[in-house]
Amino acid sequence: MVAASGRLLAAAGPGAKYQAVIIGHTGRGGYGHGWELAWNRIAAVEVVAVADPDESGRRGAMERSNARRGYADYREMIVKEKPQLVTVASRWSDQHLAMLTAAAAAGAHAIVEKPFAGSLPEADRMVEIATRANIKIQVGHAVRASALRIRRMVEAGEIGQLVEIRARGKEDARAGGEDLIVLGSHALDLMRLFAGDPRWVFANVIEDGREIRRSDVRLGKEQVGRFAGNDFSATFAFDNGIHGHFASKKVSPYPPGNRCGVWLCGSKGVIFIDLGTSRTAEGRILRSSYWMQAPGKAEWAPLPVDGPERDGNWDRANHLMALDLIDAIEKNRKPLCDAVDGRWTMEMIAGIYQSQRTGGRVTFPLLNRRDPLDQLPA
Repeated sequence: MVAASGRLLAAAGPGAKYQAVIIGHTGRGGYGHGWELAWNRIAAVEVVAVADPDESGRRGAMERSNARRGYADYREMIVKEKPQLVTVASRWSDQHLAMLTAAAAAGAHAIVEKPFAGSLPEADRMVEIATRANIKIQVGHAVRASALRIRRMVEAGEIGQLVEIRARGKEDARAGGEDLIVLGSHALDLMRLFAGDPRWVFANVIEDGREIRRSDVRLGKEQVGRFAGNDFSATFAFDNGIHGHFASKKVSPYPPGNRCGVWLCGSKGVIFIDLGTSRTAEGRILRSSYWMQAPGKAEWAPLPVDGPERDGNWDRANHLMALDLIDAIEKNRKPLCDAVDGRWTMEMIAGIYQSQRTGGRVTFPLLNRRDPLDQLPA
């Protein structure tokens, strides 16, 4: 999909077909992971404006994105510019629903930084808004774009039959619930990319050695959504007998981020996708059914990645997602990570807390769509 969109845009010739605007908020989520750079080097798209209440931050984003105009209010910008594309770049998810609502009112397609929403009820509302407005959403799980080549390797039998998926967060100062939102959202999204929709989840969420309570619910430093717990483990069941395990635990001193990632464990080998230092699915493969390296046996080999991850005012991971959204618009197809995909990640997170709250296995799709953090015991 991404390669095809690159050919389509290369053939578009001079002159932009689409006008894009970027919504950021310096000091309140900024521009996420460089989403103001996503449209750079795409000939079919002209970035006409940036909105940011912070004047200095706005000027910097305009320079980086080559935007011609700046606004303090994103609503005013959308009304005046009438764009076809809106980038909701702010990392703070408390603003995403309002920003997407403004984009949908203008009939503009959108890129939305992850986490997609602040809660499952918000994600449900955002899917409803996008569907009603008939707009396409690309959620900022940028690892997906370059992970497609790894999925093709798995489908071709490079590691034999996929047996299970293992993942851990970065387990730094954010270990536990905040890690689940920030890095875990990528891991859960990749689980679905390789194994399909989950059928159930069983989880345990702990705060300093005890079961979590409503009083443990808080917002972290990054303001990416509410969470609880600093130690959790979750097991998801997928079709074909595949299980996915994700965990994050606060330890002292906290470990380096190089074990943060996803292990695809197969009958003939294992692939590790690094999530701790890269969003371009950099990884390694071990062609051994033992899933470990032994003296004189198979060794870990790097999986090649084409080109630099970032080059000046250009970010390859975001660039690929932007290309894919344009191609999805042109061909009237589903984007690589659409609003439903973004909601699924929020639903898997909600399922973890619902399982903890009920003390048992929780099936998908969730029948209880309320925010489970509001339903924890006092």
